[in-house]
This record gives sequence, structure tokens and C-alpha cells, in this order.
Amino acid sequence: MNPSTALARVLVDELARCGLAEAVVAPGSRSTPLALALVAHPGIRVHVRVDERSASFLALGLARASRRPVAVVCTSGTAAANFHPAVMEADESAVPLLVLTADRPPELRGTGANQTADQIGLYGAAVRMFTEVGTPDPAPGMVAYWRSLSCRAWAAAIGGRPGPVHLNVAFREPLTPDETTDAPTWTAPLDGRPDGRPWISRSGPATEPAPLTLPDVERGVIVCGDGDYDPVPFLALAELTGWPLLAEPTSNARRAGAVSAYRQLLASPGFTAAHAPELVVSVGRPNLSRQILAFLRSAERHVVVTAGAVGDPAASLANDFSDPARTATDVVASVAPPAGADPDGPRRTGWSREWARAEAAARAAVDGVLDADEALSEPRLARDLVSQLGAGSLLFAGSSMPIRDLDATMGARCGVRLLGNRGVSGIDGTVSTAVGAALAHQAEGGGRSYALLGDLAVLHDQNGLIIGPGEPRPDLAVVVVNNDGGGIFSGLEQAGHPDFERVFGTPHGVSMERVAAVADLPYTRVEWATDLPKALLGEGLRLVEVCTTRADSAILRRRIQGAVDAAVA
Repeated sequence: MNPSTALARVLVDELARCGLAEAVVAPGSRSTPLALALVAHPGIRVHVRVDERSASFLALGLARASRRPVAVVCTSGTAAANFHPAVMEADESAVPLLVLTADRPPELRGTGANQTADQIGLYGAAVRMFTEVGTPDPAPGMVAYWRSLSCRAWAAAIGGRPGPVHLNVAFREPLTPDETTDAPTWTAPLDGRPDGRPWISRSGPATEPAPLTLPDVERGVIVCGDGDYDPVPFLALAELTGWPLLAEPTSNARRAGAVSAYRQLLASPGFTAAHAPELVVSVGRPNLSRQILAFLRSAERHVVVTAGAVGDPAASLANDFSDPARTATDVVASVAPPAGADPDGPRRTGWSREWARAEAAARAAVDGVLDADEALSEPRLARDLVSQLGAGSLLFAGSSMPIRDLDATMGARCGVRLLGNRGVSGIDGTVSTAVGAALAHQAEGGGRSYALLGDLAVLHDQNGLIIGPGEPRPDLAVVVVNNDGGGIFSGLEQAGHPDFERVFGTPHGVSMERVAAVADLPYTRVEWATDLPKALLGEGLRLVEVCTTRADSAILRRRIQGAVDAAVA
């Protein structure tokens, strides 16, 4: 067996023993040994994409939805550079990825050899671990090295703070197995441990420190930001204490009892002036709005909970907590209710009743403005879409306005899992991430999948819609808000600049029907709110377009805020 084939087969086999079940391959020559080893392994489902950026974000979506590491493979040169945006997102949002980049052997580097670039430490500090695997030389101990390295890479991807791991694998020719001379062993047996066990077995995570018992104060608030953690303890804490719970959509904590209109309430100066908290307990990444950041700064005490951390709790507490407003006074692994909390019944105080009245008034004001017009506006689309999805559904929200409109209009509900690329909040790769999340959701027996994206996000990742014959295909409805440009800027200070439309608005004049035609996908256009449920029907990958105007949407959002201000005055 030639050395390149031996190395690839051992790496893939050991990763499968660790738990690898999904891999994405971007075709190339130098990565041939890895690609062939992956497609030959019976326990790994392989997805092939012609675009490395799309491939890496597809892997990101698969890993985010499944909560398991996914491998992504490419050839050498610029191919590896196209993985970088997805690696950055995986780093910031703590998604486990195994990035396997093929490379030229050392003797070809720095010589001007074709398709050769410096890939050593290519992703910098964005990866949990980087290893230059080295060339597969016929030396003693190589099989143990490769299997041990695979286990270390897997552990680095899932342990402590999950994230991406980069293995740079140099292959010499020949890159394909010689079937005429191929033997079951190389210079030593390639087999792993008996009974399919990984080379290195690890014990469970260390015991977490005792939870912090929270002080018994009345004016407390719980803030659930973006993140993959269990929201139930924080919903229970809100019930026990009477503290309002403010939940971003991708926290998956906006359930019964949460304050759904907090975004408008915190943007109302009169309300925030009268409702400064004594204590804020936050979990996840609360960074979706300027209002929530300003609110965090008003707290006398801010307890940050690193819920969901895996591995060494001490390392997690030291390095893995979100404090964008730099107001944290305590960082803890978990919290316990105040000693005076009654476990047999919810606590009702003047503070909790004030928030409940404000939520009811603000919710009525938001819905009243949205329901006044049957035309499908951007805010109404976000509200109606999430409310109409069946139990067990998955909704992937694009960055910029889709996630913000969900935050502003989504009512409290259970049964829908919301995801988004909130780590770096980039516009790139959102279609591919949504496709990957839908595929993982399907594989686990989940319900239907949907995505709410903007037109620029879809145009930025059109290749994500192109799936070759024979490849696993998602059951995914991609709902596209087409306002002919960058809608988020219409609500920012740039909107008044004389060159706004060209530099920030970036009109493109492209209909999503043309995009769907290129990818040979079903297409529907919706104008009225009553037509949305029918438009969402169907199977497979499909596009649903809602056309709006940026100026009208900005005006509507201001009207909503004005209605809430008046309602809670």
C-alpha cells in the first residue's frame, strides 16, 4: 500500500471510531487519498460540493445542528483559504469542525511549484489545535502516531470550548491506491484497537464547581443570548424569582413566560429609565441589539453564566464567557435560585407585574401595527413565519435584518429550533449553512426545515443551492426577503449620506426566480400574508420570494417602535 493511501485510511478510520459520521469534500487532486478514504468508509456520509467556501459552510451547518464534529476536506492552495470564513464562524460560535487540508510535501514548498502556498498555521488563533501532520514516511510508529493524533484532534474539537481543528496533511504521489499491489497492511498493520474502540479513550468531563446562589433581590433580569445551551434552567429561574426573561431568538429560550417585545421596551427611554435592574444574569452571547448592551451597562451587578461548557470547567471560566459590554462582575459555571425562592409556586412582585403589563401592552402594539396591512412586510413575514411552523421544525435565520426582525416580532413559542451564524454574523455561506443544518435535522428524524434570508445573502452564496445528482438533498424552504439591496443600512446613520444608495444600498435588480432557475429549483412568490402558509408547502429544496422596499420597511419599524412607546408611556 502506498504511503499516502495508508495515512488517509488510518486518519479516516480513527476519526470514525471517535464518532465522525459526516464529511464534506471539495474535489481536488492533492486531497485524493482523503476523499477516497472517506467515500469508502461505510460509517460516514459524504457530501460533495464544487465550491470550497460552500463546502465549509455546509459542514458548519451539519455540525451546528448535529452538535457533532464534521470533517471538511480540500486540496492545496487557495482552496484552503476559502475555508477561512467558516473557520472563523466555527471559532466564535463554538461549533466543532475538523478541517483537513491537503498540501504539497516539504520538498515542493517555496519552489514555485504549482498550487503551492504556505498553509502552516493558516487559520491562526481561530482553531483549537493545528498540526502539520507530516509526510507519511515508512518509519516505525507511524500508525500509532496517526491514530493518536486523530483522537487528539477529535478531543480538541469537542472539549473545553468546542471549535475548529486544522490538520494539514502533506501527500506525495502516488495519490491513488495501486489495486494490483495493494495489500491489507503497510510497513506495519494499519488496524486500530479491537472492537472498533478509539485509540485513546477519555473519561467524562471534570466535576463543575458548585453553583453560585443568587442574591434575593426584586429587580433582577435574566438575559438569554445566542448559544447552544439548555434554556430550561433559566426559564425555571425566571418562574421561581419573578425576574423577566429576555431571550434572543437563537437562544431558543423565547418560550411561555419570556418577554417577547423586550427589544422595543428597551428602546423606549421612559421605560428603561424606570426599570434599571439591580442584577442581571446572562447566558450565551447577548449581542444582537444595541438596546440589550445598553441595558447590561445599567445593571448594578452582572452575573455571566458559562452554561453548556464541556470539558475542564476551570478553563471554561477563564476563557469562554461573553461580556461585550464589559460589565461582568461574576463569571460562574451555573447558578442556583436565591435561598428565599419558593420552589412550589412562581413569585409575583411589583417588579414582575410591571414587566408583565409592559409586555402585554407592547405585544399588542406590535401586533396591531403588523396586522393593519395584509401586505407581507419584512417584520410581519418574520413573525408569521415562525408562528406557522409545525412542532419539530428548524428555522435558520440569516444575519442582518432577518434575525433582527425575528427578535423584534417573534412571539413566545415552543417546538421550533432556531439557528443562525451569530458567531461572526457574516453574510457569506448562509445558504450552505442552512442546507447543512437541514440535512442534519433530517438525519436525526426532525421535522421540516426553513431558512429566512435576505437577497444579498442568497446572492453571496448562490453556489449553496447547487447540489449535484446523487448527493443528499435537504427538505428546506428558503424564504428570501428581496428588497433589492442591503436593508440593514436603511436603519443606520449611513442612510442620510448622499452616496448611500450606491455604496450601502447596493441595488442589484436580480429576481430570486432567476436564481432558482439557475439551480433548477421550485420557486414561489408571495405578496399577501394569507398566502404564506400555502407557499411554505412542498418538499425538497425550494425558494420562496417576498419582495419589499427598504424605505417602507424602515418606516414600518419606526412605526412599531412609536406604537410601543405610546403603549407603555
